[in-house]
Amino acid sequence: MYVLSWLSLFIQVAFITLAIAARLYYLAELIEEYTVATSRVIEYAVWFSTAVLIGLYVFECFPTYMIGVGLFLAYLVYFGLLQTFPFIMLTSPNFILSCGLVVVNHYLAFQFFAEEYYPFLEVLPYFTFCLWIIPFAFFVSLSAGENVLPATMQPGDDVVSDYFIKGKRGKRLGILVVFSFIKEAILPSRQKIY
Repeated sequence: MYVLSWLSLFIQVAFITLAIAARLYYLAELIEEYTVATSRVIEYAVWFSTAVLIGLYVFECFPTYMIGVGLFLAYLVYFGLLQTFPFIMLTSPNFILSCGLVVVNHYLAFQFFAEEYYPFLEVLPYFTFCLWIIPFAFFVSLSAGENVLPATMQPGDDVVSDYFIKGKRGKRLGILVVFSFIKEAILPSRQKIY
């Protein structure tokens, strides 16, 4: 019975992992299809996160440095990333700054919640709404800029010259490539023979 319990646990974890991967793949496809709506959703999430941070500062007396880093991250960095959305350059200073500040913000939150006792059901909403939702939305939407029509490219990009110089853009980057690779590894497609 002991071996069967471990085997069933392994199978359940595998099914849950596949379900999460399929949902992320579907979510990435939706984001690629509706980039304007995604930009609005991320903008509203930033405003909501800002309101939550201000509320925590006013009503719960959270530390000023932790709220300050969160507000700086929300206002300057995330809104800066939204200015060029869906085109997010991984080497841009704004993106690198956002990654660094997310790590700093997590460190400050872990340090605060280690010193101050809050029940887990109160800590989880802070992490969800103030730390995880917006970076997760940007992470899933990294591949959204690859399939946008050429008319909406950034100024200065010459799509026709770029096509002939670099060749056909058959390469896809981002999270969809990872999911496509996993899908092909698990369920290889069949070739039609004529």
